Amino acid sequence: MKGKKVLKCVIDDNMKLGVQAISLVEFPAIEENFIALSSVKLSAVNTERRMLYGPALIPDKYILRLDKETNEEYYIFFEKDTVYKCAHQFMMKNLQHKHTMEHKYDLTGCTLVESWIVEGENDKSRQLGIDVPVGTWMAGTYVQDDEVWERVKDGSVRGFSIEGVFDNVSTELSKEDVFVEALMRALSE
Repeated sequence: MKGKKVLKCVIDDNMKLGVQAISLVEFPAIEENFIALSSVKLSAVNTERRMLYGPALIPDKYILRLDKETNEEYYIFFEKDTVYKCAHQFMMKNLQHKHTMEHKYDLTGCTLVESWIVEGENDKSRQLGIDVPVGTWMAGTYVQDDEVWERVKDGSVRGFSIEGVFDNVSTELSKEDVFVEALMRALSE
């Protein structure tokens, strides 16, 4: 992380900027996979719920990016207030059906039917076994499309990744941020 540029992503209040779609991806940039609720017993009948639950955006998480023009690595992050605004504006703009596959093509048959901000230890995310910080935007997507659901079941789609347009504000990392990020990466290896 040392020596890399860090950009804080921000959005505007008039909703010209922000999240425009949620992409289903194999390797989410936020490094968190969703869980797929595939089968439940209802009376004596097995059926597939076809629900995906996972974080769409985690506050203050440094996300490594690559500038394709300069080949320079840098980090972006979203403050808690920005995550909150992104989640609410996504719903206010009626983008619940806006999903893509690997940021390459639009999907039909996927709908965001649950959306919430993690607020504490008794949050639904904990009940689902997802341990994310307070302020995380959680998404619950219903997958109607059979081909997409097969990709979820075979593990080739494992998480959410947002698509959007943001302003970036350059910021400096504190020594604590650098230490914590290095420690987290070492522990995850």
